[in-house]
Amino acid sequence: MKVLYDPDFISKVKKSNVLIRKSFREKISIFQNNPADPVLNNHLLKRNYQGFRSIDITSDWRAIYVEKMEGPNKVAYFIAFGTHDMLYSN
Repeated sequence: MKVLYDPDFISKVKKSNVLIRKSFREKISIFQNNPADPVLNNHLLKRNYQGFRSIDITSDWRAIYVEKMEGPNKVAYFIAFGTHDMLYSN
């Protein structure tokens, strides 16, 4: 699956610490090979992120994306990056 990133997403990844960035690179590599790999805990979201999906980057950090079709190809467009509280607290 092709992976694209929102510019704000990239900015948040760059601002995270080196261990989070390293884990992000590892998890995205796994995601590109197998989005359903159990280590990612890939799942549908509810409420404010209805229709989006989330993968685990660490035990607390998440990456949120939406699946889109570009012609015949499915694309994962990552839109949000942060800790569980940063993303889901109101």
